[in-house]
Amino acid sequence: MTKTVIKFEIEKETKNSVRYKEVPGEGKPPIVGSLYVQKWFAGSTKTLEITIDKKD
Repeated sequence: MTKTVIKFEIEKETKNSVRYKEVPGEGKPPIVGSLYVQKWFAGSTKTLEITIDKKD
């Protein structure tokens, strides 16, 4: 089992959602890329962290 924490920062607001772009680790490619989160949940949050738990 491998856990990875991915950081995102706000990129753009759309009508009903907020688009966040991934901030990849130095020298590493993005894992997810862009992430859309509904405005009712995101609120005014500028950064997000998501943990992915990869089951081997």
